[in-house]
Amino acid sequence: MKLEKSGALEPHVSVEIGEIKSYVSNRSLEEMTDAKATKILSSAQADLDMAAETGYKPELRRNFSVLSLLGVGFGLTNSWFGISASLITSIASGGPMIVVYGIIIVALVSSCIAITLSELISAYPNAGGQYYWTMKLAPKKYAPFLSYLCGALAWAGSVFTSASVTIAIASSFMGMVVLGSGDPNKTVKTWQVFVVYQVANLLLVFFNLYEKPLPAISKGALGISLISFFTIMVVVLAKADGKFQSAHFVFVQFTNGTGWNSSGIAFIVGLINPNWSFSCLDAATHMAEEMLDPRRQIPIAIIGTVIIGFVTSFSYSIAMFFSIRNLEDLYTSRTGVPIMDIFYQVLGSRSGAIGLEILIFLTAIGCNIASHTWQARLCWSFARDNGLPGSKYWRAVSSTGVPVNAHLMSCAWCAVIGCIYMGSTTAYNAMVVGCIIFLLLSYLIPTVCLLIKGRNNIPHGPFWCGTVGLISNCVLIFWAIFATVFYSLPAVMPVTQNNMNYVSAVFVGYTLYCVIYWMLRGKHRFTYVEEREAGIPDLTHELSHKLEELEVVLSAKVTNLDTVLSARNARRYDGIDQKM
Repeated sequence: MKLEKSGALEPHVSVEIGEIKSYVSNRSLEEMTDAKATKILSSAQADLDMAAETGYKPELRRNFSVLSLLGVGFGLTNSWFGISASLITSIASGGPMIVVYGIIIVALVSSCIAITLSELISAYPNAGGQYYWTMKLAPKKYAPFLSYLCGALAWAGSVFTSASVTIAIASSFMGMVVLGSGDPNKTVKTWQVFVVYQVANLLLVFFNLYEKPLPAISKGALGISLISFFTIMVVVLAKADGKFQSAHFVFVQFTNGTGWNSSGIAFIVGLINPNWSFSCLDAATHMAEEMLDPRRQIPIAIIGTVIIGFVTSFSYSIAMFFSIRNLEDLYTSRTGVPIMDIFYQVLGSRSGAIGLEILIFLTAIGCNIASHTWQARLCWSFARDNGLPGSKYWRAVSSTGVPVNAHLMSCAWCAVIGCIYMGSTTAYNAMVVGCIIFLLLSYLIPTVCLLIKGRNNIPHGPFWCGTVGLISNCVLIFWAIFATVFYSLPAVMPVTQNNMNYVSAVFVGYTLYCVIYWMLRGKHRFTYVEEREAGIPDLTHELSHKLEELEVVLSAKVTNLDTVLSARNARRYDGIDQKM
């Protein structure tokens, strides 16, 4: 590594193999502090450790902290926003009590999912997440196909999630337009939502084109979400003036508006709304190669997402339902945004209701940005192993530090999926269900493989829950099967062309495509774990050499480099001990 006469390191122009120079490009060694040196060396060591364990070339910068990662995780899951966005699904199935009890049920299940994902990412940190775990855990004979199928389902789930959030943004915008018009005869048209959807999908692409601002954007999204939550809670409860619904209305009253003869099925269908509000818990796992200590930091973010999600969504839903003036008006909402109708009922002011809805709109934008970050990492990591047609394009990391091609391709598919909305008034529900089912099945595959291999037959990471983890694994498997079956049922009866739940058709069609692609091309191009790990010696030798060069360069300017190195090595060996 050359040292320029100016005292700065030679600028790095490529991140093809995660060269050590990328950490200190354009930095003046004269301004190098011990803290910066520690971070640079820790990043380099984390890259070396990852390469030695997995055989993947480090290509992304490790700039995410626990807080910014929580911004991605909770910013995407955003449970209280999820309740607001898909409220109509649940209240039509049985009223407020479905949401209230549904949040409790789904939060308990989500805790089990969070524990399972946290155990796996702590043992096998990799941006591939569930498809990489499957690659490591599945029986050797079936590992290639199962890991490929898992990756395909996970990426599809992320795209459906982005589409569902974008629909929520478009519906919110048009709902505000309709309410603000003051015209009692004006309603939201399907084509209007579609146009706004495509515009929003296009504009929000730009937030994920550069790596440097992403951590700050993630923190900002987290802050906006929590500030919006508290603001709405305070304003609505204050303006309610003590005119609240009864506890019987919120916690007991059940009104089956689905057409199903069975109240049980109506209740289960209504769980889609709370379930969507706690989905996408794997988002943080796909940022594993952008953190210094993913084995410890990612479990914190995942568990934190569930805890914050439950506290906010549970208190929010109870506050909103106690404040409802007229439930029937929500069923026939002309704005298509029931939560804004609640605001209008309570405040009695169109501008006030729109003002609160703007907070939800901004939260939705942050949620969509986080979803784009997540789907891009999923697409990019899957393409590294040739899991997608045209993988050589989607696995490229641009000079801006992010997988731009994977991001653009994923957003393009969001635009295509948005066209479904023009063909069916229940398309939004299908997108929500598609997000839930595809992701749950992608969690199911590695979890089953884990139990088949044996929980004690894999290296344990710092986060390991023993018997609690085993119970959580079993709950995840049960819930994935349960949700796949019941969430594929029609939301209302009798079934017509316009209200049919098309998610089953989408799932069967997509799975059939995956199988056919695998048979014809995928199995010949997909990178098996043995192939990947065969390159470990050469890759680690190269990265070790660069790390040594880096230590030499920094030793000239960092006064206590030995202390820095000792602290770094202590953390490294502690992580190795935890694995063993």
